[in-house]
Amino acid sequence: MRDRQRSIAFFLTAITLSAADPVVPSNGPKPVGPYTPGVSTKDFLYVSGQGARRPDGAEGGGTLEARYAQCFENVKAIIEAGGLTMEHIVYTQVYLEDVSTYKVMDQVWAKYFPKNPPARATLGVTRMPTGTPIEISAVAIRDLSKKKAVVPKGYPANMAIAPGVLAGDRMFLSGFLGRDINTGTIPSDPAAQVQLALDRMKQTLEAAGLGFQHMVFINPYLSPDMPMNVMNKVYAKHFEFGNTPARATIQVASLPNGANIEFTGVAVRNLKDRRAVRPKNMAPSPTASPCVFAGDTLYCSAKSGFIAGVNGGIYAETVENQVRQTMRNLLDGLEEAGMDFSHVVATNVYLDQLDEFAKMNGVYAKYFTGIKPTRTTVQPKAIVERKASDSGHWPKLEEISLVAVK
Repeated sequence: MRDRQRSIAFFLTAITLSAADPVVPSNGPKPVGPYTPGVSTKDFLYVSGQGARRPDGAEGGGTLEARYAQCFENVKAIIEAGGLTMEHIVYTQVYLEDVSTYKVMDQVWAKYFPKNPPARATLGVTRMPTGTPIEISAVAIRDLSKKKAVVPKGYPANMAIAPGVLAGDRMFLSGFLGRDINTGTIPSDPAAQVQLALDRMKQTLEAAGLGFQHMVFINPYLSPDMPMNVMNKVYAKHFEFGNTPARATIQVASLPNGANIEFTGVAVRNLKDRRAVRPKNMAPSPTASPCVFAGDTLYCSAKSGFIAGVNGGIYAETVENQVRQTMRNLLDGLEEAGMDFSHVVATNVYLDQLDEFAKMNGVYAKYFTGIKPTRTTVQPKAIVERKASDSGHWPKLEEISLVAVK
């Protein structure tokens, strides 16, 4: 009888430890879409992209510095509602409408992270919801003792961010630009820029005793001046064909300091905890696996409304129908991993036209009937021309990547 009670207790404990719980602060702005401000798991707290709205929902006025500070305050409200502090944050993504205000953001950043800062990727996008000039998403670790900064040799002293952060079984990596960290020089050759950014990522991984084979997810961010084919050709040389990290490759309006390429991502420390997942209808790729496990966490590549296989392509002309196909493609990866949308804790939505925010939300919301995951939504670049090709293919109007916990 006691053994049975112990088994039941263990089972219930396991359920409790793996469950995801919503985190909703009492002093933060309400979500403007179908997402939860924060989602807490056994090891991490995921924070939705926060803008500069005040708790009453009004877009903050005053100086740019004050608006940026309000954004940090909104992140802080969620972190503290989850029982943590800003120091628990291990990774952030900062989206700026005007990347030339990078120094202003950096000054505000230093006030909120005076010590033990997280890793950070910063990029310039065209628009964000509610007209905010800034949006910040974050990941925090629940056990602060498991957080450790990684700074390779040769990096400038007193940096405002950590190039890498070890966080339990993960390593979160900052955005590495195709730009010399000490001189600011950007090579004239785009391929050399890509290689420089990857070399900087490799250097940080190696400082933690890891390598590219440990990567489970990577975001390549490209400016308009970086050819996609050049980036892919250089990138593919660094990974095993068919066993690459999951990836969300996003063309953005701009990057800090005039850079044209930026790589950021997540690695798993123990290779035994890493496993690529590929549905049978998706061919092996030299650049991206559909999804990759890092222990109990599944990182899935950004998917669009692309139909795989013979005569593949995007045939849906509206954002609503493209989102439907995107969610079907994401579900293929989840199901191959023995999961479904109820396991999703975080998503990133990239919209071609933010004016279609409500249309996207109307379809997106139907796929999450329980706790809605955290979400960051941006319009990363200028609007594409909406015109079908001679073969009937339509341009990509949206992309969605996700993180799920088993």
